Amino acid sequence: MKKLKIGIIGCGGIGNVHARTYKVFPEKCEIVAACDIDSEKLARFAKNHEIPNTYTDYNEMIKNEQLDCISVCTWNSAHACAAIAALDGGVNVICEKPMAMNAAEAEEMLKARDRSGKILMIGFCRRFGEDAKMMLDFINSGTMGDIYYAKATYLRRNGFPGGWFGDSKYSRGGPLIDLGVHVMDLVRYLAGCPKPVEAFGVTYNNLGIGRAKGEPKAWSSSTKGDFKYDVEDFCSAMVRFDNGLTLVLETSFNLNLKKDTGYVDIFGTKAGAHMENGIELYTDIDGHFINATPTGKTTFEFDGIFRGEIKSFLECVRGEHPCVTPAEDGVAIMKIIDAVYESAKTGKSVTIK
Repeated sequence: MKKLKIGIIGCGGIGNVHARTYKVFPEKCEIVAACDIDSEKLARFAKNHEIPNTYTDYNEMIKNEQLDCISVCTWNSAHACAAIAALDGGVNVICEKPMAMNAAEAEEMLKARDRSGKILMIGFCRRFGEDAKMMLDFINSGTMGDIYYAKATYLRRNGFPGGWFGDSKYSRGGPLIDLGVHVMDLVRYLAGCPKPVEAFGVTYNNLGIGRAKGEPKAWSSSTKGDFKYDVEDFCSAMVRFDNGLTLVLETSFNLNLKKDTGYVDIFGTKAGAHMENGIELYTDIDGHFINATPTGKTTFEFDGIFRGEIKSFLECVRGEHPCVTPAEDGVAIMKIIDAVYESAKTGKSVTIK
């Protein structure tokens, strides 16, 4: 079977991750083109990854190159237009999270997928962690019982990435749409992808950009460009789903806590689980409480989850299995994000339709 021809739109941090990961599968694909509006960054990217063809307009790239797949790795505000252009051009797409700026854009992307007949995969990479795979085993086997409550955190003490991430014109929001999206999707995925029906949320911007001098950031992005900072630095939310599941979320760029933390707690009628650098199970056997730590691979590793994601995308394009992170799931998460931001604005819970 011939190698799939890959194009990448957006040559920043996550674009580099996609490029490195495609190169792990030289027998399956080859990167033939890249696109970015920053010509200097584009040139460095193409040189570093040995990409022969470069463009500053993705429409030209789609028109001129016979591409099978495109990775959309731009800032959030360009996700929808780039993905729709690629799909309408007959190209399969993997789009980084968040799917779009809002649910309305995400639904337009879904329509483009349907009319094109191509694949639109959303970059929910946490689904490909070893911890997620093991938790699915426990849930699907009945070990956990019925899942009815979950807590998810993605908290950084000093973790504003810089640049466009703080400018709502390009990002839509702060840690909710950038970080919280990961753990919200992970919980929903493990719970069988129930439909969200209601959300209540609060957001704060009390700490902003300024943090302690000399302290390293958890993540650093390109700061080239004239960007303002007008997004939240902390969000807390409660989301209710149609199957009775309730999710409580906390996420921050900057927060006065001891250290960065990220974990998911899942509570079922037969057992509970804590997912943080591995998995711990809590249950009772013969009238005795049991805390169990599974053996084997139980963590998620950054490069590993992207290898799993890109491998799955390539196999999906080849027709080897259905899409693991379909556009419908991206729309559902965008509806939650819309509802949480609306709730934070109005001070009232918001019904999700």
